[in-house]
Amino acid sequence: MNDARLRRHSFGFLEAVDRPTPQALSEYYEQAYYQNEASSSFRKSYSPEELEVIELRIAQKAAQARMLLSNDQPGSLLDVGCGEGFVLRFFERIGWQVQGIDYSRAGVQQVNPDYIDHVEQGDVFKLLEARIASEKQFDLVWLGNVLEHVLDPVGLLHSLRQLVAPGGLLVVTVPNDGTAYHEQLYASGVITDRFWIAMPDHLSYFNADSLRQIAEATRWDCLAILGDFPIDLFLAHEGSNYVADRSRGPAAHRARLTLERLIGQAGIEASNRFYAALADVGFGRNLTAFLRPKP
Repeated sequence: MNDARLRRHSFGFLEAVDRPTPQALSEYYEQAYYQNEASSSFRKSYSPEELEVIELRIAQKAAQARMLLSNDQPGSLLDVGCGEGFVLRFFERIGWQVQGIDYSRAGVQQVNPDYIDHVEQGDVFKLLEARIASEKQFDLVWLGNVLEHVLDPVGLLHSLRQLVAPGGLLVVTVPNDGTAYHEQLYASGVITDRFWIAMPDHLSYFNADSLRQIAEATRWDCLAILGDFPIDLFLAHEGSNYVADRSRGPAAHRARLTLERLIGQAGIEASNRFYAALADVGFGRNLTAFLRPKP
């Protein structure tokens, strides 16, 4: 791929050439990101169908994580960049001890205010350093759509190793970007821009190969990768290409919700086999890796 906005890191992922300062990035997330629906994926409210699918997605990932954990009993969870608090709510309801950290508590306050007391607000890296210094560890560390936002994803993955308890897991979700499929769409003119490049929000870009590569380089065993629903498939059909015609986006979103619910009706194990197969062939709008620290 040749795009002047990005360069290839030695660990395989793509990263932004023009990068904000740490102070500017911190201020952006503290003051703007969660407060502006146009600049983030977070919403002030959700439909019942959206809430059902959000819960289903977390349940599927949680089932995969619990299958891989050495102990299937309720444990401790740290949600790094906890956003609106959906993961905190899910795990607390099944008996886990939960903590969340984020630059802002606005997302939780808007959507899951009952969990505001579970969230510490501040510079995420400083909050992580404090937990490392106190030798705090967790059975499950959750990193949902965070790695692509930070200035130093390699450093973050190194730091998180110290927070995962023996036998525990790190669950990392990132957008699946810059795939062979995306490049084929771009080269053929089906899409006229690389829509997935989203700066300054996303500073690093991963696919399944580079996600495994950065995990290996930072001394994690990648036990599994799941895709999620491949909404990008709609781009290959001119009648549903929501990048060429943004007005088609809401219909694509509604279709995705319907199809995710139908896939979910097959049960969590069958759904996860399906989503793992998608990741194997390079599809899924997001990818979730289940990582265990190497000895």
